[in-house]
Amino acid sequence: MLSFVYEALPGRVRFGAGCIRSLAAEAEQLGLRRLLVICTPNQRPLAEQAAAVLGSAAVGIFDQAAMHVPAATADAALEVVHRQQADGCVAIGGGSTIGLAKAIALDTGLPSIAVPTTFAGSEATPIWGLTRDGVKTTGRDLQVLPRAILYDPELSRTLPGSIAAPSALNAMAHCVEGLYAENRNPITSLLAVEGTRALATHLPSLLRDPDNLEARTQCLYGAWLAGVVLGSVGMALHHKLCHTLGGSFGLPHAEVHGVILPYATAYNASHAPEAMQQLAAALDVTPKAVPGTLHDLAVDTGAPTSLATLGLQARDLERAAELATRNPYYNPGPVTREGVLALLQQAYEGERP
Repeated sequence: MLSFVYEALPGRVRFGAGCIRSLAAEAEQLGLRRLLVICTPNQRPLAEQAAAVLGSAAVGIFDQAAMHVPAATADAALEVVHRQQADGCVAIGGGSTIGLAKAIALDTGLPSIAVPTTFAGSEATPIWGLTRDGVKTTGRDLQVLPRAILYDPELSRTLPGSIAAPSALNAMAHCVEGLYAENRNPITSLLAVEGTRALATHLPSLLRDPDNLEARTQCLYGAWLAGVVLGSVGMALHHKLCHTLGGSFGLPHAEVHGVILPYATAYNASHAPEAMQQLAAALDVTPKAVPGTLHDLAVDTGAPTSLATLGLQARDLERAAELATRNPYYNPGPVTREGVLALLQQAYEGERP
């Protein structure tokens, strides 16, 4: 008998080419008049574009957002927030920028508007992360959830394929784990299947033709669905491993997700048959072919396919396995140090699962 709990997250979404021009109106609707625009150094031009749209409502730009939200970066941004007496933030960019806005919200309670330019999906979640002394801590708090999200596919035109592919695979990882999450429900599963389909179908087209705005739109749509899934249900082994490898070993966030995805899927495949059937339908393959197909997608799109290529040392594998199994957490398959070490060894070598 069907029985589940689903709690929709608050927030407003504006989706469509050119919707960045509505940024000032969104800020006004939220009653925000002194906004700090946040970005990474490379995304400064986009932040300047956002500030121009905001006009007098923009009180400055903080362009030092960094991967995994180092505590020192969050402290520096908080200093600017207080100095400028900001009443909110606009985060334009990918997961690093949006993560920094969440850290600010966690500390101050200030609302944010997210303008994603990658396929990370973190803008749709109440999940925050902060890295201090080489350890990444994560948590859930509705206070960090952006109050509004503007999805403008035109802003991703300058996103190179080397970033677009891992970013999309990162989003797919949210969908995959959402399908076997302990608290999954029919709504999140529908979103996960549709998100997987949109990303897997349109990512190759986007990479073949960077000017294909429809492919960019569909990938951004898939990323939004993936973010909703990630924000609505708990995650498992895949995300635990990626947080460990990123926070403790400094590996790039999206690329790690893309590498780990097929191996974590294979690890759990026999323990999550319904999820494999759903993924098979989204990918148009058989259930047994799902892990290998995810690996093939990474190969075909030029994304990294091994931990070795990301800079992890072989001597780090045992330490990573120990960290990832130190505290118990839900996963459909049993989480053992030996099993996780074998998974990491496969991911290090990059062979097709």
